[in-house]
Amino acid sequence: MRGRLVLAAVLALCAGAAAARPAPVVQAPAGAARGEALGDLNVFRGVPYAAPPVGPLRWKPPLPLPRWEGVRQATQFGPACLQPRSTPGSIYASELPQLSEDCLTLNVWAPKDAPKDAGGAPVMVWIHGGSLVAGSSREAMYDGAALARRGIVVVSINYRLGVLGYLAHPELSAESPDGVSGNYGLLDQIAALTWVKRNIAAFGGDPANVTVAGESAGGLSVMYLMASPLARGLFHRAILQSAYMVSTPELKERRFGMEPAEAAGAELAQRLGAGGLAGLRAMDGVELADKAPKAGFAPFGAIDGKVLPRQLVEVFDRGEQAPVPVLAGFNQGEIRSLRRLAPPKPASAADYEREIRARYGDLADDFLKLYPSTDLGESVIATTRDALYGWTAERLARKQTELGQPAFLYLFDHGYPAADERDLHAFHASEIPYVFGTADRTPPAWPKPPASSAETRLSAAIQGYWSAFVKTGAPAAPGQPAWSPYGDTRAYMAFEAAPRRKTGLMPGMYELNEAVVGRRRAHGGIPWNWNVGVVSPPLPPPGSSPSPSPSAPVSPESR
Repeated sequence: MRGRLVLAAVLALCAGAAAARPAPVVQAPAGAARGEALGDLNVFRGVPYAAPPVGPLRWKPPLPLPRWEGVRQATQFGPACLQPRSTPGSIYASELPQLSEDCLTLNVWAPKDAPKDAGGAPVMVWIHGGSLVAGSSREAMYDGAALARRGIVVVSINYRLGVLGYLAHPELSAESPDGVSGNYGLLDQIAALTWVKRNIAAFGGDPANVTVAGESAGGLSVMYLMASPLARGLFHRAILQSAYMVSTPELKERRFGMEPAEAAGAELAQRLGAGGLAGLRAMDGVELADKAPKAGFAPFGAIDGKVLPRQLVEVFDRGEQAPVPVLAGFNQGEIRSLRRLAPPKPASAADYEREIRARYGDLADDFLKLYPSTDLGESVIATTRDALYGWTAERLARKQTELGQPAFLYLFDHGYPAADERDLHAFHASEIPYVFGTADRTPPAWPKPPASSAETRLSAAIQGYWSAFVKTGAPAAPGQPAWSPYGDTRAYMAFEAAPRRKTGLMPGMYELNEAVVGRRRAHGGIPWNWNVGVVSPPLPPPGSSPSPSPSAPVSPESR
């Protein structure tokens, strides 16, 4: 008994000594920063990576921040970027105690013994999702500690959102030296990656071994970064979780049924009663962030020939994207928690089949084979899942493979009681707590994963695969199946109760959606996004010539 007490006292003293470890201080090119010692990690929060985009810098590309004087305290997260209030009851809603236009900060989790000299630990830069409208790097579910303990440096970033991040306007283009506008949130991400390249070695990271990763709008952002010449060389691998390769507005021209981004910005100014750019700049930022979505503004990258040279599908078809290894995938139940994206359920199987045949023509049989009328509820949500997320993930794997780069495809098909009982099996973003090991830090209304050994094993496996990919470009986890590149066998990893190696993901899914998008692109007047199934415009026959078409449907953010 006495021996046990002595041991307990020794352990308590050791714990106290560990807790008393001095706060880490780094001397980076940006300036000195004091963080927090968190066990075997050094954590730095709220580190600015660019000048505050406020006042006259609203709707300007981010400017470098001069080196700060003294030692900056880096123990508190910075404010989230301005955004609308969360939808009450949403499983994605989490409290953001601070919102501000002055929000361009990042956070770093680094092993305390990471080398500070040549080399350093591999780096993963996380870009949060939220439809380019919402979200923050401070969300507890994105805590990078568990991944950092696997020997990598984790960085999470804020970037301008919504109208403040993606407004294009003729007056903004006129005052720009390059004659372009919009894409400010994307330029923020590029600025953050530039900051990482210049400063991460001071935190123990390797600037020559950076993986950019994101989910949903974060995955879309990663594709934008892969397509942007301005981001070339700033990262060396890419992880894309539930990305969507949708059509996006051109800056000055109407194309694929979408209004020019400048015209949409000018129309927004009128709807808000601002008149022009001066009126928009005079508006309160909180008011702008709240009113713009209600006025129909949907943030997307703008094809401007400089930041984004072409539509994403065109960049990847031409092989002009970043030649880096990718890990990409999607979730089986993406649309179960995003039902606003799904077409309405027809009244009967006969109505459904009639609509599909009228809209898909010679491809209708292929469509109905994949999405039959025998289960309308499942077919409706699977239609949108595959058109947005499934097709994109496999397209990424195919196009990188064609470039000669390793590509690793996955399907997250894991359910647990709290989710499955609410018909949310493998819902959108449900893989994130497994990637970060943060099942105990999900938003309040999120279906809680059970605290079981099976869940812990699955999370450990996923963290092993992801961290190995960050380190080497090849996902691997101890004691788990080997993950083969997509290659000629169309290999993928299915995350079910446990990881399972498979080939031939959803036969026919990719081919159908590629054919649909190809017809729409050839036509020139139809977008490819969530206008699928019974709300699809009639599909042009092969070889049809371009002709006018109705405007693109409203974005999911404004529904």
